[in-house]
Amino acid sequence: QWNLVCDNDWKGPLSTSLFFVGVLLGSFVSGQLSDKFGRKNVLFATLAMQTGFSFVQVFSTSWEMFSVFFVLVGMGQISNYVAAFVLGTEILGKSIRVLFCTLGVCIFYAFGYMLLPLFAYFIRDWRMLLLALTLPGLLCIPLWWVIPESPRWLISQGRFQEAEDIIRKAAKTNGLTAPDVILDPSELQDLNSQKQQTYTILDLMKTRNILTITIMSVILWMIISVGYFGLSLDTPNLHGDVYVNCFLSAVIEVPAYVISWLLLRNLPRRYSMAAALFLGGCVLLFIQLVPSHIRALSILLVMLGKFGITSAFSMVYVYTAELYPTVVRNMGVGASSMASRLGSILSPYFVYLGAYDRFLPYILMGSLTVLSGILTLFLPESYGMPLPDTIDQMLLVKGLEYRPASSSTRDSKEEEENPEIFKSTAF
Repeated sequence: QWNLVCDNDWKGPLSTSLFFVGVLLGSFVSGQLSDKFGRKNVLFATLAMQTGFSFVQVFSTSWEMFSVFFVLVGMGQISNYVAAFVLGTEILGKSIRVLFCTLGVCIFYAFGYMLLPLFAYFIRDWRMLLLALTLPGLLCIPLWWVIPESPRWLISQGRFQEAEDIIRKAAKTNGLTAPDVILDPSELQDLNSQKQQTYTILDLMKTRNILTITIMSVILWMIISVGYFGLSLDTPNLHGDVYVNCFLSAVIEVPAYVISWLLLRNLPRRYSMAAALFLGGCVLLFIQLVPSHIRALSILLVMLGKFGITSAFSMVYVYTAELYPTVVRNMGVGASSMASRLGSILSPYFVYLGAYDRFLPYILMGSLTVLSGILTLFLPESYGMPLPDTIDQMLLVKGLEYRPASSSTRDSKEEEENPEIFKSTAF
């Protein structure tokens, strides 16, 4: 199509890079838009954006037109993913929240991943394939009347009555009797005095604590993304049918997500993440020791490496969302996701290094993954802790001395040093 061969063959991979550029831009703006306009509004607006521009792509008359819309599709795709993830994190209870973030979001991501090679096998025309992958987006329209806005976000905006109505409706649906007073008046007064405050991306660097968490999250997400997408893009280099290999690469994610759910449900986040990263990194480093004639063992180690990295990728969403406070949670997850997009842009170049030495990509990805596992051990532990609502309630990074923000009071200091004694509003 469009003579993308010979001197123009560089346009093919550039199209994929432009999609990830759109994902990068969407990761940067989605958090700020969601924190300002609401999780639900941004979720459905960007769903419409992704579906609409994907549909227009089907009728592209040139490579340039296709690529421009590919950037916009990428922006919409990551924006609704992050908004949906944060909305579910904030509106669900602690036990269901972990189920939603792992088996809910990620398992269905894996199902979609498995359907992709199936669709591609039977639909060889790219326009019809793109149309078949786009039309399911219309099924999300009725969900507007089902999915509520985040009560935590409404409270942070001072819209207390709307939040209370959603909570009472949830209680009625679950067969529970809501108390006469859901939100404490003194708590409402404190939040009402803070509701005029506007938060920006700069608030992710407001204190040493949140700055350290942001830097560590950015590095962690980037390395995990390099490993995940690097192994996914390396699938065609494995022996066998490319459609079957893609399907197997998707299937291995299902047990990875199940394991991550079990770990998040029963064990501390920090050690679960580190264990998954150590597993994924170490097996990738061992590939170079496998004799060349034992190809099955090499493929097994690659799949085991992806198993570990996929488990970590699933857990890092939950972990990051629990570390950031409500007022900047979507922004924090969005910034971390933006870093992962940088990793996804770099990942093809890691795979390309295999042209010089077939073990070099695995050595680099394995080493970085092990290092990220060590980095994870320095993050604060959020298992069993209430979600923080303000920056001052964030858990301290391990080994970091407390440094209050200039506007913090003595009470805020006590909140940060003893977050477990301060109750967050439960939804």
